[in-house]
Amino acid sequence: MLRKAACFLLIASLAQALLFARPPIDPDEGLKHISWKDAGQAIGQTVFVSGKIVNVGSAGRINFLNFDHERPPGFVGIVFRENLDRFPGELKQLYENKYVEMRGLVTTYNDNPQMVIARSDQIRILDALPKTEILDKQPVTTWSADPNEIVVATFNVLNLFDEVDDPYHADEGTRTKPRDELDHLAATIRKVNADVIALQEVENRGYLERFVKVFLPDMGYEHVVHFEGNDGRGIDVCLLSRAPIGEVASRRHLTFTEPDGVKRRFNRDVPAITVLPPVGDPLEIWVVHLKSKASGADSSEPIRLAEATMVRKLLDQELEKNPSARIIVTGDFNDTIESASMKKILGSGPMAMWSLPTEDTPDSILDPEQAGWDPIDFITCSPALAKLYVEGSCQKMRAPAEIDGSDHDPVSARFRLK
Repeated sequence: MLRKAACFLLIASLAQALLFARPPIDPDEGLKHISWKDAGQAIGQTVFVSGKIVNVGSAGRINFLNFDHERPPGFVGIVFRENLDRFPGELKQLYENKYVEMRGLVTTYNDNPQMVIARSDQIRILDALPKTEILDKQPVTTWSADPNEIVVATFNVLNLFDEVDDPYHADEGTRTKPRDELDHLAATIRKVNADVIALQEVENRGYLERFVKVFLPDMGYEHVVHFEGNDGRGIDVCLLSRAPIGEVASRRHLTFTEPDGVKRRFNRDVPAITVLPPVGDPLEIWVVHLKSKASGADSSEPIRLAEATMVRKLLDQELEKNPSARIIVTGDFNDTIESASMKKILGSGPMAMWSLPTEDTPDSILDPEQAGWDPIDFITCSPALAKLYVEGSCQKMRAPAEIDGSDHDPVSARFRLK
């Protein structure tokens, strides 16, 4: 009896371990299944391509898996000679005259679509051709407001980490964000419905793109900006945009000096990202995530103040050159509006930045029990852009992590473009 109970407990624990071992986003989730005839419409995308390989040939170090007899071919799979030992036999015997489905990135050579196959597990032999999808773009939200306005938002998404251990960062103590929290996160981003949204605490670009593809495919966020920053855990700042992106400058290697003479860099980064809206002049959005108070308020304040001082110095340089510059500095400032670091960034006089939310900003409360909110996430804007703020448009959504997927709350505001 005891042996049976022990076996049951072992099976239950193994089942639970397997359940939690599954990644919240499957690597193949969200990928299109298309016919080889439509591969030309999927350039630059990772997809499944199916069809019948009618001929296997070679030229030098390149082996060709041809889906038709045309020259140039309509689509071809490429296997380089150095990868042949990753296949269980000769390519001709394995694949010629077989129905297959290939998974990979569609690229071009001489304007003809192709897919490089590096391993045998990228090809699956089929009994018959599967049903495929048409690559016509599904309707997406192209703009959230009046075409002469833009909605800008910021949201610290609380550890958007994948399931892979990054050997270059100390991410072992940070759990992978569970599926239900990803659902809540996506639902919150949908409610905000910003044209441009700055995000903080994102582990890497690839996982952010997977998140957008699976959870926000119809939101129009076709432009992603992400740099690997300086954070030891690997949390980075980034941007999603419906509008095209122009020049981008990272400041992750910029050095500056603390009041006590210590040289340092930004704890993460403060990228300057030029957004090109459909009308009006470009906007420059700087995304910040200043030093947190997790290590203690007293020990972290000098670091945060040094970062803020450098941000203000960069602002002064830009605004002295162009007082009409449309600049937004937004993100997680990890301090309140009355703090020394926030006062340093905002500055005073004709080049002072203007901040949102204000004390008069109404709450968009998702949870009525969330009271006494003292914001540390802000949208600050240059004098020229402050004049274009749409009065009363600022929103702050307050909710606990089990509702919005994060321990922070998004802030958004609308600005006229001309």
